[in-house]
Parts: sequence; structure tokens; C-alpha cells
Amino acid sequence: MEPAKDVEIKQEQFEVTSPWKDAARAFRKNKAAMVGVFIILGFVLIAIFAPWIAPYSYDEQIFNERNLFRRLEAPSSEFWLGTDYLGRDIFSRVVYGAQISLRVGFFAVTGALIFGTLFGLMAGYYGRWVDMLISRIFDIMLAFPAILLAIAIVAILGPSLENALIAIAIVNIPIFGRIVRSRVLSLKEEEFVMAAKAQGMKDVQIIWEHILPNSLAPIIVQSSLNFGKAILEAAALGFLGLGAQPPLPEWGRMLSDARAYIQTAPWTAVAPGVSIMLVVLGFNLIGDGLRDALDPKLKS
Repeated sequence: MEPAKDVEIKQEQFEVTSPWKDAARAFRKNKAAMVGVFIILGFVLIAIFAPWIAPYSYDEQIFNERNLFRRLEAPSSEFWLGTDYLGRDIFSRVVYGAQISLRVGFFAVTGALIFGTLFGLMAGYYGRWVDMLISRIFDIMLAFPAILLAIAIVAILGPSLENALIAIAIVNIPIFGRIVRSRVLSLKEEEFVMAAKAQGMKDVQIIWEHILPNSLAPIIVQSSLNFGKAILEAAALGFLGLGAQPPLPEWGRMLSDARAYIQTAPWTAVAPGVSIMLVVLGFNLIGDGLRDALDPKLKS
């Protein structure tokens, strides 16, 4: 009976695992990545519960007993981060600004991900003139600095938060497209793809069932990194007056409004600037952690 028990114990020690489970385990062990997760989770909770966290509305102007704006007041127990040049509570505006920045990041990256993946799959799988046409368009778009191309698109569409979101999504399409294309070029020569073709599977079925699932790792990593990039680009457009328009509390717009008071009331610029830094840092830490967990070349 003893040998049978030993075999049973040894069998229980083996876990059913998969590459995705291994990646998740490696990601959880990455302390820097977990710090990024807690940072982003904190801002997500702030954005969700903004109406309950913020003591004032983001566009509410606060008056004193003499019916004057309480403008440019320093941080205090009443106004934790002070007030801006119109007498609005900066803490409330930063809290509501989390909703805008995270929404811009999510929708811009989602749009770039969908179209970039679609064009990358088409270019890599079909090749020839399809690859040439799509790749040349990507090359032309990547020849311009991203922020300049985004400014040009917003200048054509008109300054607004929605148009800034569209511009950011467009300028990030080639990044996803080239990553997916390079992955597809290597995958379509693999034996399992050749076997699927030999069985008579349609191209769409091969792409959906075999190529796309095996291309997810670099797409996930790039998506997490592009969240921070999209938020930075939205802040830059807002700073230039091409993104969110007043009175929306977008962090880049808040920095632009605080520029004239940076010497007399520096607290007006500190809060939105630190918020942008923390969100971008959080997404970059998550992206680095995902890259380390999903890239087999970086595994020890």
C-alpha cells in the first residue's frame, strides 16, 4: 500500500497549467506591476465614485460672504488642493478629470486596437498588393510625429474632446498594425496553419481560430502601454486648447489654465500634473509586467 500512496501523492503535486496561467502567476509575482495595478485601480475607483468623493461639482464657482469668487486660494482644510482662477475647487476637478482621462484612454486604445489589428491581419496574411498598400499607409503615418498628426486631424475636425479621441485613435493604428503584421508573417508559415489550409478551412476561419489567438500576447502588452501614451496625447491636445473645452476638467486643460498662475499659485498646476504622471506610470508598470510575463524570451 505504501508505494501506491507515494504515487498518489506525487500525482497530486502536478498542477494542470497553461501558458496563460503561467503568465498570470508571473505577473502577480512582479511587484512593480502590482504597484501599477493598485495605482490604476485607485484612479478607476475615483472615477466611478467621483460624484460621492468630490465635495463640489467640477464647474461650481465658490463664493465668500461678500459674494466674491474665492479664487486662487491655497490648499486648506476646506479646499484640500486649493481653488483655481475662477474659484473652483481643484480637488473636485481632478477627481472628475479622472473620468475624462480614463475614458479617452480606453476608447482611443480600443479604436486603435480594433482597426490596427484588422489591417495588420490583412497585410500579414494576404501579402502582395494588400500588404504593400497597407504598409505604405502605415509608413506615411509613422513619418509624422504622433502629436503633430493628431493636431492636424483635430484642426480639420474641430477642437473637442470627441475629436481629440478620434485623432489619438487614428495616430495609434499603425503601431498595432505593424505589430500584428509581423506576428502574422511568422505564424502563417507554421505547420498548424498549413495543416488548416490543407483541410480546406476558409481564410477567415484560419485567421480567427488560429492566427489571432496566437497573436494576443504582443497585442495585450502594446494595449497596456498605449493607455498611458493616449492619456499623455490627450493631455497635450488639451494643453494646446484642441482637446476638451471649458468647463470640462480634463487634466491637460487644467494645466493650460494654470500656466498663467504658475508663480503666484503653483498648486493649480501640481495636482493635474501629478495625476497625469501617476496614471501614465501605472499603465507603464502594468505594460512592463505584462511584457515580462508574456514574452518567453524574458522568462528565466
